[in-house]
Amino acid sequence: MSKQRGIVVSVSITDQLPVVVIGAGPIGLAAAAHLVERGLEPLVLEAGLSAGTAVRDWSHVRLFSPWSEVTDPAAEKLLAPTGWVRPDGTTYPSGGDWAGQYLQPLADVLGDKVRYGATVTGVARAGRDRIVDSGRDEQPFTVHIRTSEGIEERISASAVIDASGTWSVPSPVGANGLPALGEQRAADRVSYRVPDLEDPAVRARYAGKRTAVVGSGASAFTALAYLADLAKEEDGTHAVWILRRGLGADTYGGGEADQLPARGALGLRAKAAVEDGYASAVTGFRTQAVEKEGDRLVLVAEDGRRLDPVDEVIVLTGFRPDLSFLSEIRLGLDERLQAPTALAPLIDPNAHSCGTVYPHGVRELSHPEQGIYLVGMKSYGRAPTFLAMTGYEQVRSITAALAGDQEAAERVELTLPETGVCGGAGLFDEPENSENAEQSGGGCCAPTPVQTLQIGGPATTSGGC
Repeated sequence: MSKQRGIVVSVSITDQLPVVVIGAGPIGLAAAAHLVERGLEPLVLEAGLSAGTAVRDWSHVRLFSPWSEVTDPAAEKLLAPTGWVRPDGTTYPSGGDWAGQYLQPLADVLGDKVRYGATVTGVARAGRDRIVDSGRDEQPFTVHIRTSEGIEERISASAVIDASGTWSVPSPVGANGLPALGEQRAADRVSYRVPDLEDPAVRARYAGKRTAVVGSGASAFTALAYLADLAKEEDGTHAVWILRRGLGADTYGGGEADQLPARGALGLRAKAAVEDGYASAVTGFRTQAVEKEGDRLVLVAEDGRRLDPVDEVIVLTGFRPDLSFLSEIRLGLDERLQAPTALAPLIDPNAHSCGTVYPHGVRELSHPEQGIYLVGMKSYGRAPTFLAMTGYEQVRSITAALAGDQEAAERVELTLPETGVCGGAGLFDEPENSENAEQSGGGCCAPTPVQTLQIGGPATTSGGC
């Protein structure tokens, strides 16, 4: 290893190269556990300073799925010798529980196979940009990182599994998928996260204030429920719920018919917030601009409508993958969802909910560039239908393929539980900005308020799914 002018160059022998996993969230750590089980060497690169950094951002939100559905079998085997026992499988963890009681212990067992404070800034073939064909497949990957101390490093890898999630790239309030006019200028009054009202500083930000909540999925439901509880204690607190579509029978999800009871209850809480007057709904509103009016904000729709001024805006319109550091890799992505081409038809929110997505693996997740895989929430691109159990099956299949066990790689080992009406998931699985996505009812992934990362959001730094 040589070090010059703050740049570290790591040199490795090809047959000893690790499989680099990007992100120490639920799916990234599961990938590492499966690699260890297969006798392969993982190196997990996590931008944050602890496991599940993104999940910890929504530590106050409870998942829709119970403990029995958010832990990976290979990970449990790795944890068992330490005396770790999975919490009661029928109970529902919060993001904080998930990170503290499962993700961090798993990362601790993996030890120096997990590296914190390492932000991936680029991935390429060694000595080849994306144009060059000659000898491409014979070259290892080179992964560029920047440490928390600002030092640049290069790590050689035999394969790369990108489990960085989508938490770091929330969708804007603009109805066309781009920031609304004035949105960035009003950044100090606009949030893209479900507020933690147990935090005194956050509570003070919304107490006695008029807050616009934009979105139609579980994250929006959660924010409405939280603000309604606050309104019962703090006079003057009111939420203005902004939807791009109208109110209908399916607006609040499955309710009592939802086979994920926690998710159904959440929709009913949002409905009660509106019916009890703690929130008012504005329908068919597609935001074009955010204007300042004194120390307040006015949202303007594409049809010219202007809302009464609000003090704060909470934007919960979904997330999207960060593909910038993969610009020199040859990816095959669907032009709409930004998901792997073969996977996109299986997860299209126009046709599928989380309960109708088939288990899938290496075949659907492969790209023109051999040896690179997007997994977890990132593999779904802008689709909101991801489940953590699906992600665990993804990495089981991929690691089997990397180990040369093609029969196991192509075998389906996951049976998804019946999830009933998939009416939105949470921070990770919020509906996207498009009308079709909103009408799909959201997804079932977890990081975000109250659902399952089986996957709100949220997280995976780069994300943790």
